Amino acid sequence: MNLRLIRWPLGCLIFLLASCHSNTEIAPLKMTAADTLSEIQRIERAQVEISQIKPVVQTGDLITRTGNDFTSESLRSLNQRNQTYSHCGIAWVENDSVFVFHALGGEFNPDQKLLKESLEVFADPQSNRGIGIYRFNINPDQVQGVLKKVHEFYALPVTFDMQFDLESEEKMYCAEFVVKSYQKGTDNLLNFPVSKINNFLFFGVDDLFLHPSCKPIGQIVYK
Repeated sequence: MNLRLIRWPLGCLIFLLASCHSNTEIAPLKMTAADTLSEIQRIERAQVEISQIKPVVQTGDLITRTGNDFTSESLRSLNQRNQTYSHCGIAWVENDSVFVFHALGGEFNPDQKLLKESLEVFADPQSNRGIGIYRFNINPDQVQGVLKKVHEFYALPVTFDMQFDLESEEKMYCAEFVVKSYQKGTDNLLNFPVSKINNFLFFGVDDLFLHPSCKPIGQIVYK
């Protein structure tokens, strides 16, 4: 992949996006007992919905989520066509468990290595606003090729790419890891558009779930 790109540290990207926001001062948030109870009920409802949607997940599915922290909100703004999701990974079903492989940086993952987390942890309603499940039109052999590549990246191990450098194979950010797993695992049957902001080239989460070969399987908005 010979792409001319600007390598921007994650912090610079977030600063750029944040600078586009209003400078209006926000009043401190005050939580009441009713607010706390409402939040507990929201989390409990979400956990039930996650358990209900879990059986439809298949190995190789694209799993997306909407984080509720500032970094997630900023990264979601990078999506050029649909800003629903801020993060993504690839599902692996093992017996009765569903795991999600994904690339995560920052304080949530100090060693920066690829993560293999249960769906319940990946979709945690305390730190997310919802999830999506998507499936590409590929055959079982191609799905296994994708998972083989995912496990290869996991074993290396690939670490999180704070520079957002699409040329690097040793470091990747979330959408890049998913794109390269699908591309290499299917012998380039699946190819993805590259988004652009000025001279910065990148893969957005929407470049994945809006792919013409990808269809939605299930979505949850935590309410």
